[in-house]
Amino acid sequence: MADVTVICGSASDGPVAEKVFETLKEHGVSYDSAVISAHRDPERLDEYVKASDARVFIAIAGLSAALPGVIASKTKRPVIGVPVSGTLMGLDALLSIVQMPKGVPVACVGVDNGVNAALLAVRILEAGHA
Repeated sequence: MADVTVICGSASDGPVAEKVFETLKEHGVSYDSAVISAHRDPERLDEYVKASDARVFIAIAGLSAALPGVIASKTKRPVIGVPVSGTLMGLDALLSIVQMPKGVPVACVGVDNGVNAALLAVRILEAGHA
């Protein structure tokens, strides 16, 4: 059982994911990870989220960054979105993540800020033990 599930929308999100992994390891938090596109493989994403026993999801995505919102629509567990920089310096991804409709909450950290996503996940996990 992993405490955190980290899902990247694309393999090119790997450098941001590495920051998440390093920070989670530093805090002794177990995690699993996958690369699954919300657009290219929605059925696989649905199955993966439903099968996960993680307590927190971190979704890393660029461009339209639909991944965090799609995950949040499939679970009641906390979802943290990490926008990835791209042609618009990550502004497109940032706005996609923070503009979720009511009822689909997603926390959002700064562009390419995998460290803060991991630290927020650690705090969420710790809050459950307070």
